[in-house]
Amino acid sequence: MQSLQEQEKERIFKPDFSCRSGRELLAFYLQTKFKQLFLYDKKQPTPIINAINPGFISRFTKRIINNPSKRMLIGITGESASGKSTICTEIQNVIGRLSMPVAVLSTDNYFHDISDLISKYGSFDKVRDSGYDVDAPSSFQLGTLRRDLDSLAKGNDIKAPMYLPNGTGVSLPNALEVKSQKIIVVEGIATMYDNVKDVFDVKIYVETENNLRKSRFISRAVEERNQDIGNAMKHWNYIACAGEKYVKPFRKEADLVLNGNSDLGYFAHILEYIYDITNKFEN
Repeated sequence: MQSLQEQEKERIFKPDFSCRSGRELLAFYLQTKFKQLFLYDKKQPTPIINAINPGFISRFTKRIINNPSKRMLIGITGESASGKSTICTEIQNVIGRLSMPVAVLSTDNYFHDISDLISKYGSFDKVRDSGYDVDAPSSFQLGTLRRDLDSLAKGNDIKAPMYLPNGTGVSLPNALEVKSQKIIVVEGIATMYDNVKDVFDVKIYVETENNLRKSRFISRAVEERNQDIGNAMKHWNYIACAGEKYVKPFRKEADLVLNGNSDLGYFAHILEYIYDITNKFEN
């Protein structure tokens, strides 16, 4: 397989994707190219793919054949500070360069409004210390999230809630306009919770060593959020336990397990390669 940095020169006559035989040709082509991509990644000094679900490629291409009109939903989850937000940022950068028809949504916007609890206890940290389980499924508007994802999958634009990350605990309903694009990337720990996870066509889990996650988290808390070290450590201890309980179990259900410490430049080349192979057909 040639370098991902090189653009493939051959073009293929575009089959009729409105008929099953045309979509089957596309599925066969993609299966071959994805297998080449995975083999290429294995040979890299720091592979980005840590694990692949054995049935993923077959299931993914069958989905293209059997339900071509449905939007492609990709869910990205992982424990806090694993690198999932950074990967989504790189996805957005590639989207901008290639003008790809992709929408990106964070499930953090679906936290319940806890402004009344913050008023009662005085701060977000005190709410957490009172026993409120911030990352538990019950802390998210999962019913609203599922309805919104179903709407996006059918091609309908939505107005998602917006959770304000300013410590007030306020969630604004219908505040964030999200277009139903050809591909919809959804990031956050709630993507793989029950009643939500089965809507995704591709499930991605991002993992990183705990020591690196801890270093990232503490740095971000102190430098970006002006927390003192003591409180940052207390919050790290909470999210480390919550991640083990609520997030890590979904690793075994993921289609792809990605290395959150991989080189983002290399990750961008992979995205551009995937874009290239899925847009290789001449009209």
